[in-house]
Amino acid sequence: MIYSMCLGLKKTGNDVTLLAIDDYMPTQPEAYDVDVLWFKANLKRVLKDALPLSVTMLKWIKKNHCRFDMILASETFMFHSLLCGIVCPEKTLIWQELNVHQRKFHQLPSKFWHKVIVPLFMRRIKVVVGRSASARDFIGQYMPHTVATIVDHGIDIEKFECSTVKKRQVISSSQLIFRKNVDGIIKKFAQFHHIKGYEDIKLLIAGRGDEEEKLKDLAHALGLTDYVQFLGFLPQQELNRYIKDSYCFLINTRRDLNMVSIPESIVSGTPVVTNMVPALSGEINRLQLGIAKDNWGADELKHVIDNNHTYVKNCVRYRQQMSAEHQARSLTACFNGNEPQQGQAETK
Repeated sequence: MIYSMCLGLKKTGNDVTLLAIDDYMPTQPEAYDVDVLWFKANLKRVLKDALPLSVTMLKWIKKNHCRFDMILASETFMFHSLLCGIVCPEKTLIWQELNVHQRKFHQLPSKFWHKVIVPLFMRRIKVVVGRSASARDFIGQYMPHTVATIVDHGIDIEKFECSTVKKRQVISSSQLIFRKNVDGIIKKFAQFHHIKGYEDIKLLIAGRGDEEEKLKDLAHALGLTDYVQFLGFLPQQELNRYIKDSYCFLINTRRDLNMVSIPESIVSGTPVVTNMVPALSGEINRLQLGIAKDNWGADELKHVIDNNHTYVKNCVRYRQQMSAEHQARSLTACFNGNEPQQGQAETK
């Protein structure tokens, strides 16, 4: 996701250098379209999951920050963001993803950071941009220069075909594991399946995971063997064909905050039906790109299908705004004090 933003920044005329922890370095050599520098992580047993630290990265930023016009730092609760807030706050834009205090160690490190470290060392940072409305509202409590504009993860929309013509199907794509709560989707679909006039619609489930056999047994027990199709793992291009042909994309996650499947579905012209867990749920409702509602069920599924033309039209209208280039322009506009206007939904 960060690399996609780097590509968007490059396509809009910027020279980009990406700093990354070497834990995420590919096992095989890869060619990159931007400069990528890898740094060793320190104190990984203690800090890796809660607060990554790379001393060599911090030294590099301190030595080289004068070479850059803007430094894009991911998250307030990071050592590199803290250093930028100290040595070059006037060049720093923080792109905030977290919308709650990190749960590690009962939230105590995160609360201490935001209530003590931030006011002492980070309040002069030039601008903070949320990746969702909830992230913006959370960090706005602590950072005075948080803007109203939301800038989500951009994607390469050229890799995704878009279609307004749909088949009698809905789709879910994820790992088939407990966290994704796919069994809940099957149970909701079972209720929808019994509505007169909708009995022929199929549920497609893409993905692999340790709950696959359990989910197949559940579909059989609910009498849905002929109406729930398990597709297995699919390459992106093949998965896109299924998504663009479906009435809607279904999400029922227990914990996932950011899901790349949401923008991928929208740019394919397919509205999303989700609970309120993903950070983009508020935008889905505001722009009418589907329905975001906790405990959504058969009624919401029927509504999106009955009004599919309007929801699909909104997705197509919003497609360009999901591109990495558009999101990169929005970030730089915020940095330069020119907040872009947010999109509006088509309601007729």
